[in-house]
Amino acid sequence: MVCFAGGAMGRTRVFSHEDRIFEDRREAGRILSEALKEFRGKDAVVLGIPRGGLVVAAEIARAIEADLDVALTRKIGAPLQPELAIGALSESGQIYLNSALAAQVGADGGYIEREKARQAGVIKERAQQYRKVRPKVPLAGRLVIVADDGVATGATMLATLWSLAQEKPQRLIVALPVATEDAVEVLAGAADDVVVLQVPIYLAGISQFYGDFSQTGDDEVVDILRESLAWKGQKP
Repeated sequence: MVCFAGGAMGRTRVFSHEDRIFEDRREAGRILSEALKEFRGKDAVVLGIPRGGLVVAAEIARAIEADLDVALTRKIGAPLQPELAIGALSESGQIYLNSALAAQVGADGGYIEREKARQAGVIKERAQQYRKVRPKVPLAGRLVIVADDGVATGATMLATLWSLAQEKPQRLIVALPVATEDAVEVLAGAADDVVVLQVPIYLAGISQFYGDFSQTGDDEVVDILRESLAWKGQKP
């Protein structure tokens, strides 16, 4: 079953509302790549949200012959509600802020600067590890697919989309193995397309849809990025 929705927001494609258990992130990525085969050979860039999302993204990138990269953006969460995104910080240090929401939740200038500094530290640490292998892929004018292993609230993905939009991609697509209905609705307002394999009736956590949901380490991320360059005949 494929459900389509469109209109003022981006187009959404949901393939099932049943509960499917993926063997692991790699299997989820391979199945998801079938839903994205229309983008094969279209000079796309597939971005994975570290760390687990990169495993999914790698399978998509390999299948559709796309460049692979990480989306090193970080959510700026609300005070006392870290899952509520009030903005995003990009790898380049640019910050997107929903000023109205920030004021509503009491996020003053001091809080935002502290949170920005904290998230910048995380980005810097990961960039030092990952960018030695894969320099950042420019996104301007490119077809960009952003993948994760699943979303519950959608806050991290939303923050990522806000940040990536500043780089002026030609088209911005979200690709997910599993998501909540609320998250899909939110993300459709920030992307051109949202492709989701399943939106279950009940979602307690993303891990319930994976047989193996073991943590992805930084070494695995580096190995995946290095391997992806070999697919494209490039060198680290």
